[in-house]
Amino acid sequence: MVYATQDGGGGRKLRVGMVGGGRNAFIGAVHRMALRLDDLIVLTAGALSADPENARLSGADLGFAPDRAYSDYREMAVREAARPDGIQAVIIVTPNHLHYPVARAFLEAGIDVICDKPLSTTLEQARELVALTQEKKLVFAVTLNNTGYPMVRQAREMIQAGELGDLRVVHATYIQDWLTNPIDADGQKQAEWRTDPTRAGSSACLADIGVHAHNLALFVTSLELDKVSADLTTFVPGRRLDDNAHVLLRFAGGARGVLAASQVAVGNLNGLSLKVFGTRAGIEWVGETPEFLRFTPYGEPTRVLQRGGPGSSGEARRGSRMPAGHPEGYVEGFANLYRDAAELIVARRSGRTPSAAALAATPGVVDGARGVAFIEAAVESSRNDGAWTSARLI
Repeated sequence: MVYATQDGGGGRKLRVGMVGGGRNAFIGAVHRMALRLDDLIVLTAGALSADPENARLSGADLGFAPDRAYSDYREMAVREAARPDGIQAVIIVTPNHLHYPVARAFLEAGIDVICDKPLSTTLEQARELVALTQEKKLVFAVTLNNTGYPMVRQAREMIQAGELGDLRVVHATYIQDWLTNPIDADGQKQAEWRTDPTRAGSSACLADIGVHAHNLALFVTSLELDKVSADLTTFVPGRRLDDNAHVLLRFAGGARGVLAASQVAVGNLNGLSLKVFGTRAGIEWVGETPEFLRFTPYGEPTRVLQRGGPGSSGEARRGSRMPAGHPEGYVEGFANLYRDAAELIVARRSGRTPSAAALAATPGVVDGARGVAFIEAAVESSRNDGAWTSARLI
């Protein structure tokens, strides 16, 4: 057996560990693919499962030394912090209810964190993680990965440059159909925990996909969400949490928006999209065709901007790996987030200022907390028949 080494077989790389993501886990494998693309990070340890045998086998699959395949994340945090070759950051890819305790354990051990969304299952926990991260002066990145697409970053640059004028309307949508039938009641693993209030939190649909649409809207527009009016519905009989959400948005400064999220929208596999309309122009980005951005100045024909093509912005070029026409997608966008998170962590550890581009592009603990504030506000609003409810973090 060849074990993962400090430098991954040559050169100095950021050493990371992973909590969750063992055998048969979907998102852990995606994270591992993404972190490998730029060859900046090496995975050396993990608590991939709470089951000791599954943890051992999953660690062996990834080439971990036997003493670095843990079944308890608390033990992993303490032991890795004490090792001279211990991990420098942890990646958390567990069900939602574990994000807070796992992140807290590693922050307290002085280890930087890269955590899947949502940040936590309650706003109180999210605020605690913000405070602890700031107290420890550590990096905390949240894998709201859709910010990694080059054309999403181009849309943000265009708005910041004033090409849309004053923003008026934002439409964010994320619709799927995989929970149309009661597969959670039949024991399907991914569906079962996502619809369990003890593990998913107060919402299923918003915590799973709605928070991505929310973050995409805030990242691209740089707007601050003020209030929401929400209607959350559970269409599948017996399901314990919502599977559909319609949310009206009011932004600070006067812009208005709509967010639609559904996991019972038959015929949709992964329908993420964002439309933003200003006084001068509108833009549209669709996740299933992420190479393109539609830009329409008022009174002019629509222009379709392509990643790597004429008119590509600096951020779109920085986020591209392949020439135009060689399609990039989900894993590459994820990898952009990992590259930027690695830059922040390495810069912190070496005492230098990180690149401004990485700092601006990486969703952090505050962004994650804003997502939790959005979820809680929407749930509260829906329980009060759509009453307008503050979604501000502070």
